[in-house]
Amino acid sequence: MEYVSQLIGYARVSTQGQNLEQQRVMLGQYGCQRIFEEKVSGARIDRLQLERLFDHLRAGDIVVVTRLDRLARSTTDLLHIAEKIKKIGAGLRSLAEPWVDTTSPAGQMVLTIFAGIADFERALIGERTSAGRAAAKARGVRFGPKPVLTPEQVSHARQLIAEEQRPVAEAARLLGVHRATLYRALSR
Repeated sequence: MEYVSQLIGYARVSTQGQNLEQQRVMLGQYGCQRIFEEKVSGARIDRLQLERLFDHLRAGDIVVVTRLDRLARSTTDLLHIAEKIKKIGAGLRSLAEPWVDTTSPAGQMVLTIFAGIADFERALIGERTSAGRAAAKARGVRFGPKPVLTPEQVSHARQLIAEEQRPVAEAARLLGVHRATLYRALSR
């Protein structure tokens, strides 16, 4: 027997106090045979019902949402989910945003444009971050964890080891650090 593709709905609200009924009705009226519902923040990575939807999804099926913000919290998140749906061989449709229909060439083009915009946005963020780091370094800002030992403590350790012939382990114990920490400080 040949598999018949289905319209599969996904409904989500952020809090327990919100109601899924309006989304449920809209998806049912649209013809969704199955609706996966959950009450969880869209920012959460572990959305159990969304994962179950992916497990249930077959090639030719179409995932239907009432609005894109019910499915994804950002453009990057949307593109990630759309790519996962595409790999299965299924499509994606939004009732409130008719331009999101990956079963049509126009809808695929729109998502491709979104992907390009998201890549451009990531590149701009990377450039701004690099410029900000360079400016901060020029102002003398140091990145990373603060050194455990002050320059005076390192100097004192050098004196203990070189002049007083004390073992590194003893100098480290006196300074309250591990031997490896002292070795790293001395090598700088």
